[in-house]
Amino acid sequence: MSGTRGGLGRILAMGVGLALVLLLVLGAEARAGFYSVAQCGWGAGADADWWDSTGGAKFRPDASCVGSGGDHLKSFTREGQGTVTGTRFARWRWVAPPGTGIRQIRGTWWQALHDGIEQRLGGATVAGEFQPFLTARETDATPREFSNTFTPSVPAVEDRLLCARGDNRWCSLDAPSWSGLRAVTLTIDDGVAPGSWITGGDLTDGGWRRGHQFVSFSGYDAGAGVRSGETTVDGGRVGLTEYPCEQALIDGEWRATRMRPCPTEASGTLTIDTTRFSDGSHLLRHCVADFAANLSCTAERWVAIDNNPPAQPRNLTLLGGEGWRRVDDFDVVWANPDQGPASPIGGAYWRITGPGGYDTGVQFASYRDLALLLDRTVPRPGAFFLQVWLRDEAGNTSHGTVVGVPLRYDDVPPTVAFAVEPSDGVPAQLRALVADAHAGPSEGTISYRRLNVEQWTELPTRLQGGADPGRGMLVAGTPDLQPGTYVFRVEVSDGAGNRAATTLRADGTEMAIRKLPPPVAPQRPAAPAAPKAAPSPRAKTRLFARLRGGDGRGDSVTIPFGAPVAVSGRLTRADGAALAARQVRIVSRPSRGALGPALDTIAVTGERGGFELRIGPGPSRRIVVSFPGDDGLAPATRPPLEVHVASGVSLRAAPQSLRTGQAVRLSGRVRRGGAALPRRGKLVAIQYREAATGRWRPVLFTRTDHLGQFHARYRFRYVSGTASIRLRATALAEEPWPYVPGSSRPLTVRVQGR
Repeated sequence: MSGTRGGLGRILAMGVGLALVLLLVLGAEARAGFYSVAQCGWGAGADADWWDSTGGAKFRPDASCVGSGGDHLKSFTREGQGTVTGTRFARWRWVAPPGTGIRQIRGTWWQALHDGIEQRLGGATVAGEFQPFLTARETDATPREFSNTFTPSVPAVEDRLLCARGDNRWCSLDAPSWSGLRAVTLTIDDGVAPGSWITGGDLTDGGWRRGHQFVSFSGYDAGAGVRSGETTVDGGRVGLTEYPCEQALIDGEWRATRMRPCPTEASGTLTIDTTRFSDGSHLLRHCVADFAANLSCTAERWVAIDNNPPAQPRNLTLLGGEGWRRVDDFDVVWANPDQGPASPIGGAYWRITGPGGYDTGVQFASYRDLALLLDRTVPRPGAFFLQVWLRDEAGNTSHGTVVGVPLRYDDVPPTVAFAVEPSDGVPAQLRALVADAHAGPSEGTISYRRLNVEQWTELPTRLQGGADPGRGMLVAGTPDLQPGTYVFRVEVSDGAGNRAATTLRADGTEMAIRKLPPPVAPQRPAAPAAPKAAPSPRAKTRLFARLRGGDGRGDSVTIPFGAPVAVSGRLTRADGAALAARQVRIVSRPSRGALGPALDTIAVTGERGGFELRIGPGPSRRIVVSFPGDDGLAPATRPPLEVHVASGVSLRAAPQSLRTGQAVRLSGRVRRGGAALPRRGKLVAIQYREAATGRWRPVLFTRTDHLGQFHARYRFRYVSGTASIRLRATALAEEPWPYVPGSSRPLTVRVQGR
């Protein structure tokens, strides 16, 4: 370059022209891959470092970019230092952030130079070489604009005040020299996109989501830094975060005031109102922009949203009809509404209410696509009502969609007795009073037989209703009777099929009619017998008894299937004295549904009044221990003891290692152990162990065949990764089944996700 002032003017003119061209190309706003940095002007400071190759002996800095002293970055020679060796310099230096480069610099410079001192502007190459593009050798105190574009971009730009002579020569410092810069704009070439991540949150935790859900995100950029983050659902913005950046609006353009204006790392959370979106699957994405307008977006992630409750269950049906029944066992089924793109049915709420304020409260049965409730029971005979409404997997539900069916249970036989008639003569008709508090009388017959004849003869009988639907009267005409004694019987059924029969009148006397032969003379009554002497009072006794079996002891124990139980106790007088060699009666009555008879056993007390009896395996049972008493000792009875026996059930699975989408075959057997299987088979639940809570949750329900064997299949549809799933089979409680719920040994099925 020419050392003359005219040559310098031509260089400046060329630089200004190039700067104008670049401004037209880049425009007022930074385009992707470039951003501008304002330095020492417009109220901006200087993000540059100063250095003196002489160690501070020959030069000094002066910076006044934000203040009243005028904007400038200057390097001065130190007065009174004599000389400075050639090639020695001081410099202001701007360094581009990692991964970026300086593409252009423009600004204003001026200088005072003496005796070989020069001002040079240039770029530092990757190899560390300084390559000036502009040099001043003479004093010019008039600020002049300059501009230069680097091709390729350089990692740093320097403004040097230099002794421009060989290192074996020197420059005089008698006359002070200085260089100045201000209003510098650097254009940074940043072509590296930032990093963008969705780091978690409710919305991305899987499953169906509703209401307000939060999502967390982060970004990283080592160059210009992270300027903003935008979260979108289906391409529409749901959140925008502007991060704090050091910038200024200059001539309609946002310019950085530092070489890296924004933070390298940024993160945040956003709460999204999912009610703004339709039910179904949607695409979530988060994008990060740096200060150079480079954009990076995460891969789109599917999120499932559902904010609307299911419609009501359709065609709710009580199996077996809605009439009265004798068995406390109710099963209901329904058809689930079409959920379309929304979440599947995740379970059903149910509630049973009834007379006397009975209310189960709201209960929940959790199972995907649940469409039945099995083995619902009521606490006592009466008319109850079952309500059902649905909940989807997102948790939406509405009590306004409830539907219901009546549950009518009556296992109490009706009461019946012949009406008390005048004792003289044969009545014209026979009447029997019937009462049933629940299902009500349904039908009945009156029969008779001669006392010495076994066969009953049925009479035409009609049922007459009364004002109370629970009461009625059976009426039959009296047959033509020959002289003799006749016994009458009435049989009646209620609306649930419960039956009752009696030969008694309402006053407890036998319903018999004696048709007399011709009258005979009355006989004189016999003299009354002498009264018997009152028996002597017997001494009071005390009876203690308890159970021992399984892992427990007390008035009630639960034992495994096939395990024995022991009954032990002690018989004493009221004062605590032991009663030895006394017989204690132990009666074991199996629960309803057992096939075996009751066992009546005698145990004899020992010297201290103690006794013990081991009772072998069997179903659940009630044990009554009593002392019948003997001469001088009063009887004593212990409240019943309860033995609950767990159902015996086994489970097999094949295969025990499979992939998502495949089905496992499950089979097993429920052991009968002296019990009759329910007519529809024994109900069995296949359960899995939930790792988060440690609780066993149902997977499916099945019933056994008449031999107690069951078979089922389950397909694993939603397993990702590798999962070890613990399964067991549980025989549930139901009537009439004389066992409490019992489970098989757990087994493990390993599922490999896709």
